[in-house]
Amino acid sequence: MAASDEISKSEAKDILPESIANERRIEKDVHLAAEEGYVATDSHGVPIIEFDRLAERKLRNKIDCMVVPTVSLLYLFCFIDRSNIGNARLAGLEADLGMSGNDYNVLLSIFFISYIVFEMPCNLACKWIGPGWFIPFISLGFGVCSLGMAFVWDLPAACGVRFLLGAFEAGMMPGISYYLSRWYRRSELVFRIALFIVMAPLAGAFGGLIASGILSLSNIGSVREWRMIFLVEGIITMGLSLIAFITLTDRPETARWLTEEEKTLAIARVKSELLAQTTVLDKSSRRKVWLGFWNPVVLATSAIFLFNNITVQGLAFFAPTIVASIYPTYSTVQKQLYTVPPYVVGAVFELIFPLLSWRLDKRQIFFIPVALLTMMGYIMFLASRDTRVRYAATFFTAISCFAAGPLTNAQASAQVISDSARSMSLATNMMFGNIGGLVATWSYLSWDGPDYPIGNGLNLAASTMILILATATLLWMNADNKRRDKLDVGKELEGLTQAQIESLEWKHPGWRWKP
Repeated sequence: MAASDEISKSEAKDILPESIANERRIEKDVHLAAEEGYVATDSHGVPIIEFDRLAERKLRNKIDCMVVPTVSLLYLFCFIDRSNIGNARLAGLEADLGMSGNDYNVLLSIFFISYIVFEMPCNLACKWIGPGWFIPFISLGFGVCSLGMAFVWDLPAACGVRFLLGAFEAGMMPGISYYLSRWYRRSELVFRIALFIVMAPLAGAFGGLIASGILSLSNIGSVREWRMIFLVEGIITMGLSLIAFITLTDRPETARWLTEEEKTLAIARVKSELLAQTTVLDKSSRRKVWLGFWNPVVLATSAIFLFNNITVQGLAFFAPTIVASIYPTYSTVQKQLYTVPPYVVGAVFELIFPLLSWRLDKRQIFFIPVALLTMMGYIMFLASRDTRVRYAATFFTAISCFAAGPLTNAQASAQVISDSARSMSLATNMMFGNIGGLVATWSYLSWDGPDYPIGNGLNLAASTMILILATATLLWMNADNKRRDKLDVGKELEGLTQAQIESLEWKHPGWRWKP
């Protein structure tokens, strides 16, 4: 027994110094990787440093608590401010503004026109100014616009306010996604994007509840009926935006709530996934920005988001109208409340799919079940006139379509290398997505009701296109990766300077697509 104790003590003496030496080596490697001018991957994009998993997990949990809640709240009211017009429509907006025919569709379209136009400039400005300042600023702007909707008295004025609302909201989703990419690894990003985008279906749920509560009041000062919805929600958004100027940290280096060791780890772990890059936040260059747009997988992903957004925005704007067509005898408040359950179920699945994606570090494969479930929902809409079947169909569409938002944004982010290219790839994804949103504003026309075969048929076609595009892109990515495996990376890079190698982006021979 004594001999055994002596051996154990002897082994412990040998192991302890080795363990301490290993920790010191990892610490030294992490500090070196975080410094500008040093590359943190080999020529094939494999990290050349080792990280302490426990330290990473503690850091990730800290970032989750300090970064995600603020942007999630801002996006919640961003989407409420955008989609509350559907609730206002049920409460008499069209009659008060003298609208008729397709005027409501025109009002919705104006928003997306400015959204599309300002999408790319907004995200480039987000990189230049810094998301810690830019995101609260645009949030304050659309809060003011929402407040302004409470005081419009005709269609031209309402169109003007909606145009400005679109301009301010244009940078919100891609800006937040870009902001989170400064903090998280590729595999982690999709679930964190989901944590703020899940606010979209929750906005549908809470928007209906808030609208019901507000409409139960007779007036707020001189403001009555649907105008109260915009007044209250606009004021809340403005208040949250002012708080965000204080609470939103621009990047790890400026985070007061991180220790110096944590800041170094936060920078190094993100940099360890950036092939051939010597810095995390690079200076913008035209070539990198162009390759962030002119990227085959980014463009394919953006097209998927375009078709998906036809369904998402269609639900956001027309869910109250669809429910009203299913239950025409119900009161306005009852109709508002019936829009809530599909959004709640959709929110749950919007987290389940990205959670699985994070754990598997896969994104492309999840577009396939998303498309199939959406197709099922619209087939039910078209095939049955039974109210229970059609209401159940809204659950299938909500379950699937909302999950594609975080998946497409994470995929667009994962298929580029530099920070500059990422700001453009995310803007590209959102620009295409909002073209889909523009299409959605004309998908449910008044003369097509109450069954809306054209609107439902359009959404069925869009989800079918998602299935085709997602499958074709997945097959192409695998085939191109096999082609790249045969390249001699050293020979391909021969004669290039470090700056030229950094600007290659997805054309780097060591790059592999991340399905």
